[in-house]
Amino acid sequence: MAKKGNRVQVILECTEHKESGMPGTSRYITTKNKKNTPERLERRKYNPILKRVTLHREIK
Repeated sequence: MAKKGNRVQVILECTEHKESGMPGTSRYITTKNKKNTPERLERRKYNPILKRVTLHREIK
């Protein structure tokens, strides 16, 4: 029988896009190990609407 993993899917959403007031959102889906990183993820990712790299934070 397979073991249950600690990896969960998380959604990263752009913080700067929300403040800009432009329509649409920039979101990425990734996985993280909940046991090793219990806090929320923060990554610098490309935002195609703003056309630059911005800070994306975990939601949910």
